[in-house]
Amino acid sequence: MKKDCMENIEHINYIKVPAAKVFEALTTQEGLGAVWTRKLIVKPETGFVNAFDFDDNYATKMKILVLEPEKKIHWECVEDDPEWVGTHVTFDLSENKEKGVTTIVLKQLYWRELTDFYRYCNYNWAMFLFSLKSYCEDGKGLPFQDRKF
Repeated sequence: MKKDCMENIEHINYIKVPAAKVFEALTTQEGLGAVWTRKLIVKPETGFVNAFDFDDNYATKMKILVLEPEKKIHWECVEDDPEWVGTHVTFDLSENKEKGVTTIVLKQLYWRELTDFYRYCNYNWAMFLFSLKSYCEDGKGLPFQDRKF
């Protein structure tokens, strides 16, 4: 699917746990609640629309397009700030079993333009990966409700 886009957000991180644990954190109520926001409705099911509340009455809605256990998660933003609607968020996982490390590449694709909101979201996706790493490795993430803005 080709989209007219100008900008993408891309981040990479290395998490010292198996890919199965990272995948579970990114697809379950418990995991995403510890990593992103405690207020959420999620189901690890293709076609389901996950809803996330950042003190905005569940305004962020992500339709699950792809779930490949331990490999890939792909969401499409179907409701949120107009700059987010139509963007896609992907998480690509690859595990190095010898080193006990999972590489995660997070992308938010199809931004229409580079704006201050894009830059702010770019920063916040990095914080998301920090929270994910903390949760997977140490058992405690840094969800929205615990962050300082």
